[in-house]
Amino acid sequence: MTEYGRGPGSEPWHPEDPLYGDGGWEGQEAQAARSPYGGQPQQHPQQPQQPQYGEWGNGPQPGYEQGQQQYAQGQQYAQEQHQQYGGQPPQQYAGQDGQGYPGQGGPQYDQNGQQYDQDGRPYDGGWNPGGQQHQQHQHQHQQHQVPYGGDPNDPYDGQAATYAGQQSDYYGTPDAYPPPEPPGRRRAEPEPEPRQESQRTDWDPGPDQGEHAFFAGDDEADDDGADDPQDRRRGKGGKGSKDEDGKKSRSGCACLVVSLVLTSVVGGAGYFGYQFYQSRFGSAPDYSGEGTGEQVTVVIPKGAFGSVIGQRLKAAGVVKSVDAFVSAQARNSDGDKIQAGSYLLKKQMSAESAVELMLNPKSQNNLVVREGQRNVTVYEAIDKQLGLDKGTTAEVAEKEYRSLGLPDWANDDSDIKDPLEGFLYPATYPAAKDMKPEALLKDMVAQANKEYAEYDLEGKAEELGLENPLQVVTVASLVQAEGITHDDFRKMASVVYNRLKPTNDVTNQKLEFDSTYNYLKGQSEIDISVDEIRNFDDPYNTYFYKGLPPGPIGNPGKDALKAAVDPDGGAWMFFISIDGKKTDFTRTLAEHEKLVKKFNERRNKG
Repeated sequence: MTEYGRGPGSEPWHPEDPLYGDGGWEGQEAQAARSPYGGQPQQHPQQPQQPQYGEWGNGPQPGYEQGQQQYAQGQQYAQEQHQQYGGQPPQQYAGQDGQGYPGQGGPQYDQNGQQYDQDGRPYDGGWNPGGQQHQQHQHQHQQHQVPYGGDPNDPYDGQAATYAGQQSDYYGTPDAYPPPEPPGRRRAEPEPEPRQESQRTDWDPGPDQGEHAFFAGDDEADDDGADDPQDRRRGKGGKGSKDEDGKKSRSGCACLVVSLVLTSVVGGAGYFGYQFYQSRFGSAPDYSGEGTGEQVTVVIPKGAFGSVIGQRLKAAGVVKSVDAFVSAQARNSDGDKIQAGSYLLKKQMSAESAVELMLNPKSQNNLVVREGQRNVTVYEAIDKQLGLDKGTTAEVAEKEYRSLGLPDWANDDSDIKDPLEGFLYPATYPAAKDMKPEALLKDMVAQANKEYAEYDLEGKAEELGLENPLQVVTVASLVQAEGITHDDFRKMASVVYNRLKPTNDVTNQKLEFDSTYNYLKGQSEIDISVDEIRNFDDPYNTYFYKGLPPGPIGNPGKDALKAAVDPDGGAWMFFISIDGKKTDFTRTLAEHEKLVKKFNERRNKG
C-alpha cells in the first residue's frame, strides 16, 4: 500500500490527497451498486451526511457517497457477525483492528455459511483483484474517516459522522483555497499577464526587485504596516498606498534633490576653476594709491620671507592680498633689503607703495642696539624712541630688573652697577610709540638668553678657569670694548686670559684696561693720566684691582662672545693701536715699549 493509501488502481481516494474528489472514481459507484454481501439488501440506518462541495458545482463531491455507503455496510455486517458468533468475531475474519467486517483479510460469508468473494461470486480460495482493491480502499476509508470526530487535528475528520451540520465546509469559506479539479478538467496554469505600471500595487516589488527606488516615485517608504492578503489578491493597495498627487510630490522632491546636487557640483567646479585661473593667469587683488591717512605699526620678525611679511601687512589692513605684495617686492630691485623691525605704514596701500615705504628709513619704527653699547646709552635711545622723559627707562630698569627675565646666574655680585648690563643683546627691536619700556627691555633680555643658550657657558667657564657664566659674558664685553675689528677679538681674549694667570708677574694679574675705567666714569676717553687711573679706587678699575670687573661693561655681540669662549691660544700679553685702525699684539714688554714709542711719535707729529 502506498503512502496515500492507493491499491492496485490508479486513482487515490485519501481525503488529504491533492487529487481527492476527481472524476476518476465515478467507476466505483457501479461496484457499490452490487451488494458485496451475497445479494443481501443494504439494511442499515441512513445517517445524515455532511455534503461535500467541489469547485465545479454546489452538489456533493463525486466519490464521497460511495465511501459513506461502504462504511455503513461494514458496520451492519459487523453486527450480524457479532450476533452469529456470540459476540466474538472469528479469528479468520478479524482485520488489523480486530473488527470482523468484510474486506479485512479473508472471504466473506452469508447467513447460510456460503463463502463469497468481494464481487458476490462463490469464493474458491483464489485472489480477487477487485476484492483486494475494495478491501484496501475500505481499510483506508476506515483509518482516515474515523466516526464521531476522533482526530481533532484532521480537517476532514468527522465528515462521515452522523451529526449533520456540526462540521464546517472548509472549501466553502472565503479564506480557503479552491479544491483540485478532476484530471479531465485540469489544464496548465496560464502564465501571468504582465501588468502595466498603473496596475502595480504598493506591495508589488516591481522592476527594482523590491528595493526602495527613491527616484522611481515609489511610495512604499511611508507604509506603516503589512497589507491585507485579500487586498493583495484582488490587486488593491494597502495602507501605504498613495494617490497620484503623492507620487508626483515624491518625484518632484527627487528632481529637486538632483537639481541641487548638480547645481552644487557645477558651482563648485566653476569656483575652483576660477581660483585656478586667477592663481595662474589673473592679477592678485590690490589697492590703489598710497593709502589712507590712518597709520598702523607693523612688526616684521627676524628672518621673515616675503610671504610672511605680506601676511603681516594684510592682517594689519595695509595691503589687500599677500600675492600682490610678493609680486611687488619681486619687481623692486631692492625688495630683498627689507629687514626685521617695526614699520609705521598706512592702511589700504597699494603693494608697490608699501614696498617703497618699507625701504625708506623714515618708516621704520625700530630701535637698534649696537655691539658693545652700554646700557645707559640704550636707555636713552628707548626714551627717545617711545617719546618718554629722559631717565624713564633707566628708572624702570633699576626697579624692575628682577621681573625682566634675567637668568639665575646673573647679578651675583653686589658691586655690579647695572644688573641688566650685558643682557640687552645687540639687535633691531620694534619700538612703536604706544609701547612701554619694560616691554622693550623684556624683548632684549629674551634675545640675550636665546643667544647665550647656544653656548655652554657654565661648561666654558669651568674650562677657562672662570668662576661662573657671568664672567664669560664679562670677558666678551672686554673683548668687544678693546678690539677694533672682529679679527682682533680672539687675540684680545687670549690677552685677558693670559693676564689673569697666577704666573703673570708683568702686570701681577691686573688687566689694566682703559675701557673699565671709562665705564665706571661713564666716558670714552683715550688720554687718561697714569696717576689718575692707577689711584682711583673702584671695583671696575682694573688698574687698581686684580682680575675681572664685577660684571660686563657693555653688551657684547656674537663675534666677541665666540672669541671669549674660544681664544686663539697665543701668548699675547700686550696690544696697542698706532693708527686707530689696526691693533698690534706683542708677547713681551720690550716689544710693547717699542710700539708705544712709535705711537707717541705719531701723536706728537699729528
